[in-house]
Amino acid sequence: MSIMWLTVLVIAVVLAVLLYKYIFGNAGSDPFALDTRQPPKPLVTINAERNKVLKQGFTTNKVPEHLDAIVIGSGIGGLGVASILAKTGKRVLVLEQHDQAGGCCHTFTEKGFEFDVGIHYIGELQEYKPFRHLVDQITDGQLQWASLDNPYDMVVLGSPENRREYPIYSGRKRFTEELKKHFPEEKEAIDKFVALVKKVAKGVSFVAVLKMIPMPLAKFLICSGLLRLFSPFYKMASRSLTDVVSELTSNKELQAVFSYIFGTYGVIPKDASFSLHSLLVSHYLEGAWYPKGGASEIAYHIIPTIEKAGGAVLVRAPVQSILVNEAKEAYGVTVRKGQEEVHIHAPIVISDAGLFNTYESLLPKEMQSLPAIQSQLSMVKHGEAGFSVFIGLNGTKEELGLTATNYWIYPENNLDELVENYLNSSKEDAVKLAPVVYIASPSAKDPTCEERNPGKSTLSLITFTRYEWFEDWKDERVSNRGEEYKNLKESFVKNLVDAAIEIFPRIKGKIELVEAGTPVTNQYYIAAPRGEIYGCDHNRSRFNPETSAAIRSQTPVKNLFLTGQDVFLCGFAGALAGALTCGSAVLGRNLHLDLLRLKIRLKTTNSKKNS
Repeated sequence: MSIMWLTVLVIAVVLAVLLYKYIFGNAGSDPFALDTRQPPKPLVTINAERNKVLKQGFTTNKVPEHLDAIVIGSGIGGLGVASILAKTGKRVLVLEQHDQAGGCCHTFTEKGFEFDVGIHYIGELQEYKPFRHLVDQITDGQLQWASLDNPYDMVVLGSPENRREYPIYSGRKRFTEELKKHFPEEKEAIDKFVALVKKVAKGVSFVAVLKMIPMPLAKFLICSGLLRLFSPFYKMASRSLTDVVSELTSNKELQAVFSYIFGTYGVIPKDASFSLHSLLVSHYLEGAWYPKGGASEIAYHIIPTIEKAGGAVLVRAPVQSILVNEAKEAYGVTVRKGQEEVHIHAPIVISDAGLFNTYESLLPKEMQSLPAIQSQLSMVKHGEAGFSVFIGLNGTKEELGLTATNYWIYPENNLDELVENYLNSSKEDAVKLAPVVYIASPSAKDPTCEERNPGKSTLSLITFTRYEWFEDWKDERVSNRGEEYKNLKESFVKNLVDAAIEIFPRIKGKIELVEAGTPVTNQYYIAAPRGEIYGCDHNRSRFNPETSAAIRSQTPVKNLFLTGQDVFLCGFAGALAGALTCGSAVLGRNLHLDLLRLKIRLKTTNSKKNS
């Protein structure tokens, strides 16, 4: 018996030493050693000036010499890791296939109306939060934020004739108090739900741990049961959202309100991990924000931090392949420039193009077939596609009754059945169904909008769709896909616009512009292989500990790294966490801890100032 306990003790000590080494050990430079924030400069509204930053076209003479790294894609995962590396003095080149930088953080303008394509609202931006510190550092404190209204979300259940509205308020206390006003018989269920959300969300740090420690150590934590023992996140990861909320209450209406925000990660409740859902609920508990000046401000303020270190962010630079030598090491990329292929070399290649694009399109065929790569691909699948409608309106937010509150519209409270029936329909039947739709007004959220675009307002509408409904037109010209495609698209648009008018009746007769984006639009502009919004599907299997550990920034190809939402989680915060994890792998230090150290230093400094 004594030998057994001695063996357990030895294993525990070795495990503790290894964990300490890989979690707390540091090799490279700390990008957060200095607080680089500067007083915010005035908002730049002249397009010509902004384009000098956001639309720098690729030419060979703009490629910096002696590169330390190349990043494929300028989404927040790509720009984020490039800025982090730049803060350690590394010269980084970011290559973007679209005509402006930003990925899903970019905006577009039609007839004087400005629309965002992927940034709708972001949580955890209180000044004391590590996430806020990260955003401040990679933008040198130039990115400013506006709070949404409170309630920040409105859940709308039922048909227009029987509509029930449930406002979702920020503030941990008010969140529960307001729900209890609508469900006075469900106070215990509401308290249990919020307590469980908080507990599970706190365990997310183990996602980063699994992705940074050596695989043998990760496997030991998983197989021994220690991971689930110490991480509430992984303990609940295999539980579906539907199962958990059904155990908390039999009230179908409250179950729907608990589950409504599943649209922010694109998986219906019965297939969604309760752990992921907890992160999203927790993310907004203390409020929601939107970038002042619009979503393009994000890229506009990150790019100069990359350029300061001698790097560059170049657009119209479609990467065709990742260069791999005979030793199976990545050493650069090829970029299509007209009819030519330009070779660019660097000792590190980082892909923000997504797991599927990287492994199935960019790597040479012989690398794609590596067992380790095929193993990772077998663990995930493509996420659901999205359909977006952008509405330009004549009038101010006051005149049109628009608010800085998001609306989540569900025609009935059985969310699983509702969305499943819709997605399992033919495209001809789907357009006849009452839409599940997210509706928001970017112009109402941005306090600078009236000054920049006087008398103009905007609405953004998003719903699920099937890639297969539009797949026939994937190879057609983006501006001329034919009458059948146009008619199908317009059928979806009409349903969604009608839903928006139900919520905001004063917009009727004020609509000047309607644009729409289908899955094949997403495929063209943001290189989403099947028009997906959130990359790899965020179903429960995505959060198996084995999958979390296997899909990490380091790839089976030496010197090739992954960043962004496929590495960590979806959305702005999840993709930035992917960038932080990727930076940790490249620099050989735990940047998540470096960020916490920065938080402590800033808190101490502020306390001294206040005293």
